[in-house]
Amino acid sequence: MKTNGKPMIEVDGLVRKFGDRAVLNDISFNVHLGDTLVIMGGSGCGKSTLLRHMIGSMKPTSGTVKLFGEEITGMKEREIIRIRLRFGMLFQSGALLASLTVGENVALPLLQHTNKSDDEIQEIVEQKLQMVGLTGFEDLRPDEISGGMKKRVGLARALALDPELLFSDEPTSGLDPIMTAVIDELTLKLTRGKGMTAVVVSHDMTSAFRIATRMIMLGHGGIVAQGTPDEIRASSNPEVQQFIKGEPDGPIPLNLSQDEHEHHQHVKPRPFVRARHRFHHKTG
Repeated sequence: MKTNGKPMIEVDGLVRKFGDRAVLNDISFNVHLGDTLVIMGGSGCGKSTLLRHMIGSMKPTSGTVKLFGEEITGMKEREIIRIRLRFGMLFQSGALLASLTVGENVALPLLQHTNKSDDEIQEIVEQKLQMVGLTGFEDLRPDEISGGMKKRVGLARALALDPELLFSDEPTSGLDPIMTAVIDELTLKLTRGKGMTAVVVSHDMTSAFRIATRMIMLGHGGIVAQGTPDEIRASSNPEVQQFIKGEPDGPIPLNLSQDEHEHHQHVKPRPFVRARHRFHHKTG
């Protein structure tokens, strides 16, 4: 729910420097209850760096990030964990643990952060897998399912604690058009159907325009454009038009100097602490 009438997310004057170079420079925006904000831009523009600041895994050089009305930039790890329980994170690769089954992967947040019984956990796992169209896949290993299925299992795990807010890092990267549409449809069911708020990092324009209620395009360390999908489509900015149309020639150069290139790091999941016990799917 919205906290005291405030936006779900408030980013204000965010600056992140690596040495003397500002990868993010004076970034400000809000995300309101029910929004699906798509953050887009070319490779190395700072999308994932911005996302890392929004989930509290990276500290800014200056500026603030507030989630649910609470500033997280100065929080200690113990305090941030409390905030993280209120949002889910879908990582680019799915980030499933290969040694665990599909069901055990989805169960991990429940084992780690709740005192629910095995029967309750099993019921929730089955419910979340049904939600993403993977009923009956509990006992398979990640190496036994496709890339699109891994993304859906990752989504089921991100939803295990019924978060108010969902962050997704390139959720359709590497997927074929049909599976991309499936992931987009799941996102729409959560946001339009269940009223969840979402922040999605993407360079897939078909997907972005399908799911977004608002869009931000990053470039040169700042926000090049922001608005509704219709406003972005109608933008007179030639960089925006080049990007959304995927044109090779335009103001965005093919060759970047080394100084301009971001030392780009994808969001990586924090390792899970060992679960108090392994979750076993009960048959019969």
